[in-house]
This record gives sequence, structure tokens and C-alpha cells, in this order.
Amino acid sequence: MTATALSIPRLIGHRGAARHAPENTLSGMRTAALQGALWVELDVKLTADGVPVLLHDDDLDRTTNGHGPAAQIDFVDLRRLDAGSWFGPEFRGEKVPTLAEAIQAASLLDLGLNLEIKPCPGRDEQTAGIALSLALGLWPADRPPPLISSFSVEALAMAKNVAPHWPRGYLMDEVPVDWAEIADQLNVATININAKRENAESIAAFRATGRPVLAYTVNDAAEARRLFNWGITGLFTDTPKGLLEGLTGKR
Repeated sequence: MTATALSIPRLIGHRGAARHAPENTLSGMRTAALQGALWVELDVKLTADGVPVLLHDDDLDRTTNGHGPAAQIDFVDLRRLDAGSWFGPEFRGEKVPTLAEAIQAASLLDLGLNLEIKPCPGRDEQTAGIALSLALGLWPADRPPPLISSFSVEALAMAKNVAPHWPRGYLMDEVPVDWAEIADQLNVATININAKRENAESIAAFRATGRPVLAYTVNDAAEARRLFNWGITGLFTDTPKGLLEGLTGKR
């Protein structure tokens, strides 16, 4: 599938709506939908026993009341943790969702998904293989497929093997010298870049490959306008409603 067929929106909720609800949760997805987001970006990693769940960090400490490496906790124990109280008391009792629950929620909320494969160290291919095998079996046939992105070249290569017809996004922070060759080798549909690191010249080089460029993470309307003027197709934002209002002047 080409990136054009993805119908990429201008604004994509980052980890749901990370400024307004706990990230990578079902509440975050619902909040993003209420704020007008058409897509959300979510991070996928594996528990110790191989269950794909939504979680960004390699450790549990920041976004749950658990401690230690996420790769060392079984799903049944992860499920006992609170993933909402750290953000606010109104989210007390929020659970770390499974990928299966996120796919179901996206369908119910009519949200497009950018699934970022976010493997714990040494689990790149395993995370992509297990997560995408599950997602392929659960994805509604009448919905456009998700965009699969990762900083991990190994994870994207596995995604290409497991779900070859699902579009892939090459995530970069510090851009490697051979980024264009990697993008071609992986046959990616989008280039996803750090908005703070790039400029008009570098974005023009990314666009010259014929791929849409997506930028993370943008919450300021002036920065968003500048990036759109440079040719960015879409932005990841923690505050979909706030950025939309800043760009349009409408409330």
C-alpha cells in the first residue's frame, strides 16, 4: 500500500493524547478521538511471556506503579499495575492495554493507527513478529491497515516479512548517513523525523524520495505552521484539540 492510500491526517495523536490522558492507554485513545484526532500513535512492546501491550519505556517506573524492566514482567502481573494514577487521580485503576484491546478500541472509535514497534533491548525481531502476527489476525477487513513504524531497522525488516502489504514508517532521531538506502531496502511508505532536529533543507531531501514526511512531537502552532510550510505531511502531537485550534483559530 502506498502512503497516499493511507490518507495520512495532518495531526496524529501522540501516544493517544499524552498531554490530556495517560499515554498508551484506552483512556488516551478515547480522549484523542474526543479532541478530533483521526489517527493515534501507540507504542507496542512485549511482556516477559510474549504478550504485545502498549508501553513506551523499557522500565515500568514512569507510567505505572510498578518497578523494573518491562521485559521481565509477565502479563498477569503487569495487568495488576495502575497505569493511570501517575497522570491524575481521575485515571486511577487504568490498566496497561493489550494490543488486541487497542485494535478493538480503534475500530470502535473509528481511529486510524500508527503502531510503533518499541522493542525492549534485544527483542526487536521478536516484538515485531509476535505483535504483527497478532494484529494481522485481528485487524478488521473493512478498515485501512495501520502504519507500522520503528526506530529499529531489524523490527521494520521483520514487519516487511510478516505484514508485507502493511505500510511501514522509518523513524529516525539522529539521521544516519545511509538513511535513504535503508528506506529503500525496507520499502517504507513514510519518513518519520524529529521536528527539533530538522530544517527546510533536510526535509526537502526526505521529500525528494517521494515519501510523505511525518514529524514528532509538535505542540506549538507556530512550529507546526513552519513545518507544514516546509512540506511536512503530518505531525504527531500530545494535544490534538489544542494544536488544531492553534492552527485554525477555531474553538
